[in-house]
Amino acid sequence: MHKIKTHNAISDRGLTRFDKQRFEVNEQVINEDAILLRSFKLDASSIANSVKAVARAGAGVNNVAVDYCTDKGIVVFNTPGANANAVKELVVCGLLLASRGIVQGIQFANAQSGITDYAELSKLMEQEKKRFSGSEISGKTLGVVGLGAIGSLVAKTAIDLGMKVIGYDPALSVEAAWRLPAQVAHIKNLSSLMAKSDYITLHLPVLDSTRNLINGEMLAEMRPGSCLLNFARDEIVDPTALAEALESGKLSKYVSDFPRPELMNKPEVIAMPHLGASTREAEENCAIMAADQLIDFLENGNIKNSVNFPNLSLERSSNSKAGTRLAISNKNVPKTLGKILSVLADQNINVLDMLNKSRGDIAYNLIDVEIEPSSAAIEAISAIEEVIQVTLL
Repeated sequence: MHKIKTHNAISDRGLTRFDKQRFEVNEQVINEDAILLRSFKLDASSIANSVKAVARAGAGVNNVAVDYCTDKGIVVFNTPGANANAVKELVVCGLLLASRGIVQGIQFANAQSGITDYAELSKLMEQEKKRFSGSEISGKTLGVVGLGAIGSLVAKTAIDLGMKVIGYDPALSVEAAWRLPAQVAHIKNLSSLMAKSDYITLHLPVLDSTRNLINGEMLAEMRPGSCLLNFARDEIVDPTALAEALESGKLSKYVSDFPRPELMNKPEVIAMPHLGASTREAEENCAIMAADQLIDFLENGNIKNSVNFPNLSLERSSNSKAGTRLAISNKNVPKTLGKILSVLADQNINVLDMLNKSRGDIAYNLIDVEIEPSSAAIEAISAIEEVIQVTLL
């Protein structure tokens, strides 16, 4: 039976994916095979030696010690796209909030609670509504920075709302490109996108290359009075440069899902308490995807949506003799696979099917064999210097 330790409240729609005859899933398990979490801060001290996989029910994994996991041969999964629609809808809300004085108008209306006469209140509202007028987003240009699952949905919805959409993504995959509407103009450099957009929305992960990507130089390229929306990660925007751009009026609005102390109660800032994926549907979708990925990995060794290992899937052989599979992670150096296969050959173990892929410094192998390797064979493979972890499935 596989043991999975949970952190945070995981949607029941995800937990019910685990067959109780094959999986023990709760917060109290020890010597767990895998960890399932949402926002729990998982550092190295929280990861038992028995752990083979970590799955986050969400897109970002900045709360997981990914480098440590990679060194230990632990696969880290996330759930890209599972919460994309929820975030997209909030971005559209942010666009509308940035374009018109909706928040300020609501605050003004609520502040008149002392007026009890309906006619008097209606007259005041009519007199003061001009203070909260704005502009329509239709016909304006939206710059989408990051054209993955969320960015492509935002682009499509903006087009449906009558906006012109331009996009920037230096790492645009073929799959992501196919998702994009034909009307999206692909811009080759970020500064050009900043200069051409009325609204800019960010949809990037936090990497060394994206940390403080929106800095003073980039903000200086923006059209005066443009709006910036950040529903990606706080670290992508340089806070000092952002405050200066707001103070000077270069930036008219900043809509963010990540409140910062120095920006609180500023009229040009609309801050939300990290609501992007906070819908019932998104939490269910993320939990289901994370659970399914863990099940397939623990039972078959298949990897999908890992942030540190190569994606790899090998169907179980239809050969009636097949029933044993080796999942092996190793350092990505030459001749390692040959050493592994030599051990199997020395033990007269026939390989029926196999798949090998690498990602950066790590390599991963699934090997279907005709007979179950002996403990001596497993020990011999584990003793190879470059091998990190061996699992018999």
